[in-house]
Amino acid sequence: MAAGLLRDVGHDFVGHDLDDELLDQVIAALRPLRDAMEKCPPRTRHRPDALATLTLSLPSRDDPHRHPFADSVVSGEANPLGLGAEIWREGESVVSRVALGRAFEGAPGRAHGGVVAALLDETMGLVMGVHDAFGFTARLEVSYREPVPVGTEVEARAWLAHRDGRKSTIRATLTHGETVLVEASALFIAVDPAQFLASLRET
Repeated sequence: MAAGLLRDVGHDFVGHDLDDELLDQVIAALRPLRDAMEKCPPRTRHRPDALATLTLSLPSRDDPHRHPFADSVVSGEANPLGLGAEIWREGESVVSRVALGRAFEGAPGRAHGGVVAALLDETMGLVMGVHDAFGFTARLEVSYREPVPVGTEVEARAWLAHRDGRKSTIRATLTHGETVLVEASALFIAVDPAQFLASLRET
């Protein structure tokens, strides 16, 4: 709840013309909170022992624990700077849904292209888990067909197009209703989860 409220405040801050008096109130309210948070002990984002227990497959939308990483910048509910996207599995596809807020605006009324690419990248990357693999993006190609509006719900859908050993080609679309706004294709390279977790332990 706290992260969601902070996210809403960020969008309101960007999306409204605040006068000096209100800005002074914001500073007065936030400065002591920031000072208090800085005194809290630092948190490790992902512990290797916790990652080792995670399933690679994304749960369905009906599962209340849909995403293993609550602080993901794209779909983590606990990240106040994130997109706040819902993300889940449908069969062998991964679907995400979000209304991008004003803080992610590029051209007036349109979402920033890099933010859109991040949404597609995460949705596509989780397809690896659907196929019992763990990997990273090697190449991402994005074709912007129509402007992506801010404040309007859009849906990304990704699926495996081809797999050859460690290489997986994954495709995705971003739509609003029946309109295809963006198409994407990416190459993901699978890695050994045990080696990845071992590298985290070393760092």
